[in-house]
Amino acid sequence: MWGRKVAAHAHGAEAIQRSIKAGVASIEHASLIDDEGIRLAKEHGTFLTMDIYVDDYVLAEYTRMGYPQKIIDKERQVGRQQRENFQNAVRAGVKMAFGTDAGVYPHGWNAKQFAYMVKYGMTPLQAIQAATSNAAELIGWSGKVGEIQPGAYADLIAVEGDPLADITALERVKFVMKGGSVAKSAK
Repeated sequence: MWGRKVAAHAHGAEAIQRSIKAGVASIEHASLIDDEGIRLAKEHGTFLTMDIYVDDYVLAEYTRMGYPQKIIDKERQVGRQQRENFQNAVRAGVKMAFGTDAGVYPHGWNAKQFAYMVKYGMTPLQAIQAATSNAAELIGWSGKVGEIQPGAYADLIAVEGDPLADITALERVKFVMKGGSVAKSAK
């Protein structure tokens, strides 16, 4: 109504469908999206930002951290369903943007998401595009970020190796340029 992009934090199928029909730009998590939600997302051009790495972190660390067993059990069930739904959405051609639940696990671990996106159906190039050009499109910044071209912000990273051959190379960033200025150098 105000000409602004809106993201919906939604796990349940009905909430996802209602959000898409209301015109949101993206659904964060989309854990329990069903076939109708996938159809609507594709039809409306709604992005999904599904954080499928977080499940492994929660299952590996939350017991040790003292979380109640009911939280671990819920994550085990929802995480499995979310990954299946991620695969269905990728196969259907729904727009995907890189998403994390970075507040759940240590800062800087978000690059682990790439390997999960590939494991559950994306090509390495699709996973990279989810974090670059797709994310830029989602936030309305195409031409500024998410691509290398004259007039863009010159936000770049460099890794050793070929992330198209080994997507985990993106977990080992050696060089960072932000706005054309070097922020981290391999030295």
